[in-house]
Amino acid sequence: MPFDLAALDAPFAALKAYDWGADAAALKTMDEAVVAAHGDASLRADLEKRLGAILGAGTSRAAKEYACRKLMMIGTAASVPALAALLGDADNSHMARFALERMPVPEAAQALRDALGTVQGTLRIGMIESLGGRGDAASVPALARLLSSDPPVAAAAATALGHIHTPEALAALSAADPFAGAGVGRAVVDARLASAEALLASGKRAEAHAAYQSLADAAKGKPGAKNVELAAARGLLACLDTLAPS
Repeated sequence: MPFDLAALDAPFAALKAYDWGADAAALKTMDEAVVAAHGDASLRADLEKRLGAILGAGTSRAAKEYACRKLMMIGTAASVPALAALLGDADNSHMARFALERMPVPEAAQALRDALGTVQGTLRIGMIESLGGRGDAASVPALARLLSSDPPVAAAAATALGHIHTPEALAALSAADPFAGAGVGRAVVDARLASAEALLASGKRAEAHAAYQSLADAAKGKPGAKNVELAAARGLLACLDTLAPS
């Protein structure tokens, strides 16, 4: 039986006035509609439109957070502009990018990439983390440039590149200093190890071997780098059958 769209009028009216601490029982019908929308295109479109309006209205942070969570579940490209508009808002950026990070549409990734060039500080770090979480290969050039940024941003960029697992991401990490200060070097090392481990797990043993060897070479003879050498050596041992005849 099709979901009765008129049944959503009262819940959305309640959501417009909703704030933390208020009775959420009125939103139960909306929760049920979000579940039903997975098999009902017209209901999904209606919910997206109404939830997007909540994001653009003078509603509370709690109401916007609720809308972001629901759009994370049912959002399509149609929801991206309303979510993207919140990425520069300190109060709502986190939940907006939380939704965009998990929406499997290319427009969501593009919105995060666009915001990367416009926001600063912790908001920029958030965009970096979400692009890494998406494994967004198209963001590699921008993230590579941020490896020479201030330490918190550079460390976040390194970590994100370690989640992307492309040759370009690994190349950017390999060009970065694994012994930079302020925690950046540790992030680079961890990211290079993560990339090598991902290559090994996917059966690309020769590429993994090269990644581990590159890190071992960088660490050789460096003061305080014994733990890096040991981690790279363990990786190289795991790759030994690369050299065995098939």
